Amino acid sequence: MVVRDNFTFSELEQWLNERRVTEIECLVPDLTGVARGKILPREKFTEDRGMRLPEAVVAMGVTGEFPEEGPYYDVISPNDMDMHLRPDPSTVRIVPWAVDPTAQVIHDCYDRNGQLVPYAPRSVLRRVCDLFAGQGWDPVVAPELEFYLVARNTDPDMPLKPPIGRSGRSETSRQAYSIDAVNEFDPLFEDVYDYCEKMGLNVDTLIHEIGAGQMEINFFHAHPLNLADEVFFFKRTLREAALRHDMFATFMAKPIAGEPGSAMHVHQSLVNKATGRNLFSNEDGTPSKEFYWYIGGLQKHVPAAMAIFAPYVNSYRRLARNTAAPINIQWGTDNRTVGIRSPVAGPASRRIENRVIGADANPYVALAATLACGWLGIKNQIEPTPECKGDAYLGDYQLPRSLGEALELLRKDKDLASVLGEDFVTVYTEVKETEYAEFMKVISPWEREHLLLHV
Repeated sequence: MVVRDNFTFSELEQWLNERRVTEIECLVPDLTGVARGKILPREKFTEDRGMRLPEAVVAMGVTGEFPEEGPYYDVISPNDMDMHLRPDPSTVRIVPWAVDPTAQVIHDCYDRNGQLVPYAPRSVLRRVCDLFAGQGWDPVVAPELEFYLVARNTDPDMPLKPPIGRSGRSETSRQAYSIDAVNEFDPLFEDVYDYCEKMGLNVDTLIHEIGAGQMEINFFHAHPLNLADEVFFFKRTLREAALRHDMFATFMAKPIAGEPGSAMHVHQSLVNKATGRNLFSNEDGTPSKEFYWYIGGLQKHVPAAMAIFAPYVNSYRRLARNTAAPINIQWGTDNRTVGIRSPVAGPASRRIENRVIGADANPYVALAATLACGWLGIKNQIEPTPECKGDAYLGDYQLPRSLGEALELLRKDKDLASVLGEDFVTVYTEVKETEYAEFMKVISPWEREHLLLHV
């Protein structure tokens, strides 16, 4: 059961009482999408109590490290000050795998003056959605999230392998859209769907993707903040369910060499709240100027947003020719070789699909960034390039090839920073530089194999 958007705290308390909840997981998504926070007994969870966490908790790297110096501390106090957390009652959900009745509630981050913390992921997405709301528009999104099921792996030096299914065998070949291949993991997916139903997650179809052990789950379209919350909850849910079936679920962009990477394709459109009309279609059903400008904005600003869409060094291994992942910012109708696709749809359903985003991206900042690109396209009336009607893989690379290059582009795009928030861009790029520096301390097997005795 999912509650309505305007759910009040008193209604939340009644909801908790009806389900005899004894424990509350107070969650805050950080920059990597990890659930941070505290666990409270039910009687300690009150509206006037609030909760505090250090500012930097939502602004650390995937390794748990912080920048040692630099512009990061122009935004975040070196005094380790507190954020004030407020629950969003509309996000409450039961934790279906908990032994005792337990609820989870996502919190928003505020400073001591009652202002949203600008670099917290939910704050960034709220900021962008408010821009559209100010124009009387509602953004609508629908993510398609790919992931791999892999055998348990406790040694990070060992390659990942597909898990063993009901047949007692693991996949060794490509099984795209195979029903039987999905059925190999029926016990797991029965738990996943059961958990999702109990949590009110609006998941749609499940398919087997191209890679061995690679799956895709689709979400029904909804408001971006609601969908980001659902993706956040789903990742947590799938990992838990997989562990209970003696396997791992991973959203790494490229977990297995020689297999396709995993994406988070995001379908997006705009609705005029006053008329209910899809802003991407004229009254006669033809594509509107806003439709083309939105594409133009994506084409201009996606390269700079790549550090958000592809946030780790591993992310760039996915973006290669002829691998079901884009290498450029061409656009086309019903063309899966481009980075920006327009699916075949009627005027009311006309939408744009961003195929660049990786499954490893934080859903909050990824949705904020793709909407920001489109917003800038409409605001500045950016015309797109001519439609690509052929194979876009025959063209040149138009996306950054590494995290370092992507961070440089993000820092230079002042228009994108003005929409996402300059404080967010500062904190985000500094955190990612710290991660990149950590990665550069590691010597890979490829280097030992090819450089040890040959150079």
